[in-house]
Amino acid sequence: MDFCAIDFETATFDRSSACEVGICVVQNSEVVETKTWLIKPPSYPYFSPRNIDVHGIYPEDVKDAPTFDEIWYEMNDLMYGTLMIAHNAAFDAGVLRGCLNHYGIFAPNLNYLCSIQIAKKSWNYLPRYGLKHLAEHHNLSFNHHRAGDDAEVCAKISLLAFEKLFITSNDEIADVMKAKIKKL
Repeated sequence: MDFCAIDFETATFDRSSACEVGICVVQNSEVVETKTWLIKPPSYPYFSPRNIDVHGIYPEDVKDAPTFDEIWYEMNDLMYGTLMIAHNAAFDAGVLRGCLNHYGIFAPNLNYLCSIQIAKKSWNYLPRYGLKHLAEHHNLSFNHHRAGDDAEVCAKISLLAFEKLFITSNDEIADVMKAKIKKL
């Protein structure tokens, strides 16, 4: 299976305010690379205190960081031609769309899937499906609400879920999860 897991952290409640992104690349059902970028958001230097409380990223952390449009092509190269998976994918797809729109960049032809849906199909007996709870259930440790760590744990949980469902290829993902796969 080939896919990428993605996670965004935002500076404000605005969908274009990405301040960190992480992408974990999976090839042949193995994690091969995880890349993280701090991003200077359009709202800089303003960050919502509530968002800072979640992820711990401050304006001074991104003062010398690139803007989204400066890293987009490198991000796109990592994601090109693969399925994108995110935990609570509606949020991350919304941030990606918001950033692309803000900078006038055409959205790629990208399919995405939510790892919560995959987890619910695989472990329908769990009381909660948050990333932290799924990671604890599978004994995966990570620095929660940091984009690279969240993306990598999302990828690992997805791989475990696919294994439980006996899914071994991208075609099988499409067959089993077809109603849940969305277009960016």
